[in-house]
Amino acid sequence: MTQLGFVGVGRMGANMARRLRDKGYRITAVQDRDRHVARELARELDCEAATTPARVAELSDTIVTVVSDDEAMHEIYADGTPSSLLTFAKKRLFVNCATITPSVHIEVERDVERCGGASLEACMASSITQARQGTLYLMCAGKRETFERAKP
Repeated sequence: MTQLGFVGVGRMGANMARRLRDKGYRITAVQDRDRHVARELARELDCEAATTPARVAELSDTIVTVVSDDEAMHEIYADGTPSSLLTFAKKRLFVNCATITPSVHIEVERDVERCGGASLEACMASSITQARQGTLYLMCAGKRETFERAKP
């Protein structure tokens, strides 16, 4: 069974995680800048409240990122830092649902692949209600094999 982790569990990320858990997926870890929010959701989902993005990647096969902007995306993928998602990128799938500039998505994909993982851009065109109901609309970009890997 796929082990899913979430980095960025504000209202959108938290409801995506809840929906996937309700559909039988195993959520292994959640992490957020707001540690209180991550701890509360982790209790609800019966998973680890990770203190770093790296820990989420360590515990998960697939990592969904739902962060707010380019700066936050650079922070969680900061190469050379022990808290970076890249620390455990090898053989991992990253589904990036952040609202960020296209150039940052390209940078992330390049960095993840350099570290042995795969990355898919999955921009959202819906909101919190759709995330919770499972009707979230994602516009995906990336390599065909990465998209196929993410489909299940």
